[in-house]
Amino acid sequence: MRFAHVHSEGAPRLTLVTTPGEGIFVDTLFPGAPRVLEQLIAGGDELLDRVREAAEGRVGDVDLTTASFASASLAPPVVLAIGLNYSAHSGELGLKTDKTPTVFTLWPNSLAGHNGTTAWPRSLSESIDWEAELGVIIGAPAKNVSADVALDHVWGYTVVNDITARDIQYSEAQWCRCKSFDGFTPTGPFVVTADEIPDPQALHIWTITDGHLMQDASTGQMVRSVATLIEHLSASVTLLPGTLISTGSPGGAGYSRDPQIFLRDRSTVTVGIDGIGELTTHCRILD
Repeated sequence: MRFAHVHSEGAPRLTLVTTPGEGIFVDTLFPGAPRVLEQLIAGGDELLDRVREAAEGRVGDVDLTTASFASASLAPPVVLAIGLNYSAHSGELGLKTDKTPTVFTLWPNSLAGHNGTTAWPRSLSESIDWEAELGVIIGAPAKNVSADVALDHVWGYTVVNDITARDIQYSEAQWCRCKSFDGFTPTGPFVVTADEIPDPQALHIWTITDGHLMQDASTGQMVRSVATLIEHLSASVTLLPGTLISTGSPGGAGYSRDPQIFLRDRSTVTVGIDGIGELTTHCRILD
C-alpha cells in the first residue's frame, strides 16, 4: 500500500493512493479512521488491514497530480540520520567511514513535503548540497533486535533528500545544524508499506539537479544494510513506532565536483528511488 499526506483545508490528511495520480482520504473510510500516518502506524497490523479492506473497490477522489503534499513523515519521535554509509560518498567528501555508523539527528523543523519550496538566507550559506537517501519508518518497537529479524520491525519506506550546508558541515564538529535548516529534510511524497519492498538493498536511487543526473546508484552499495543499521541502533535505544531513519547517500554530491556545483536560487532538485517515488524540491536563496 502507498500513502501520502495531502494538504486539505489547511491541514495534512493521510491519503491512500488508489491508482497512479489518484487517492482517497483515509479518514473517510470508516468512523475513527486515522487522519495522519503516525495514527495508522500506532494502530498496528489490525488497523492497516482494516484500512485495506475498507478501501477495496473504492474509487479515488483526490487528484494527486495537483495536490499539495506535506512531509510523508509528519511527527516522528526522532529522525535518525546515518552519515558515510556509501563508500563513494565518504570518499568524495574526504571523510573516513568508521567501524561503526556515523549517527546524528535531524530537527523536526527541517521536515518538508514534495514539490515545496525550501529557502535559506544567502548570509548563512551558499554551499547547499543534495543527498538522496532511503528513508526507513519503524513500525513495531525495536530493542536489541538482531539483523536477521530487523526488517520485521519496518513499517514502510520513503524518499528523503538530506539537504546540507557543506561549509557549516566542515566548520562544526556535529552535523545536526548544517542539515536542519527549515525545509532541509523533504520526505515523500509517498510511504510504501514494507510488504511492497521485499529487499531494501536492491533499489535504484538517483538525483537530478536542474535537469542533470547527479547521483545514480543502488541501495545495495550501502556499507551497512538497513537491517544492520536497525540492529546497531536498537542496541542502545528503543526505536519507537514512527521513527524515521535516513540511511545515507551515495556518491555524486555537488561538493566533490570540479568545479563544485551547489543548489542555486530557483534550482530544482529531484531525488528518487525506484518503486517508492520521486521527491522534488524548489530552492530559493534569500538576500
